[in-house]
Amino acid sequence: MTTDGDLSEVAELLDDPYARAILAKTSIEPMSAKMLSDRCDASLPTVYRRIERLQEHDLLREQQQLDPDGHHYKSYEARLEQVSIDLEDGTYSVEITRTEREAADRFSDLVEELK
Repeated sequence: MTTDGDLSEVAELLDDPYARAILAKTSIEPMSAKMLSDRCDASLPTVYRRIERLQEHDLLREQQQLDPDGHHYKSYEARLEQVSIDLEDGTYSVEITRTEREAADRFSDLVEELK
């Protein structure tokens, strides 16, 4: 369940055409920020701002990738599966369904929480 504040933030975020484009593109395949910039016809700073906001709401997963030449870069993959909005007795409730996180990601989060 999402609080009213979260509802406003998520609704505002999903109203943003760049955020929606990033989610749509990364639901097909993981992409780097540079790839997203090219495919969404957005500047790199715009893409990074949207990536940050999407990650704040756990709608985008970040993964470290290794280039064949040995360089590292991050790729992003959508976690959003569905947004359901219900109105009952004058109150909105929002449920966001995300893809399941990989065991390694859950373990890393657990270790971070213990620090």
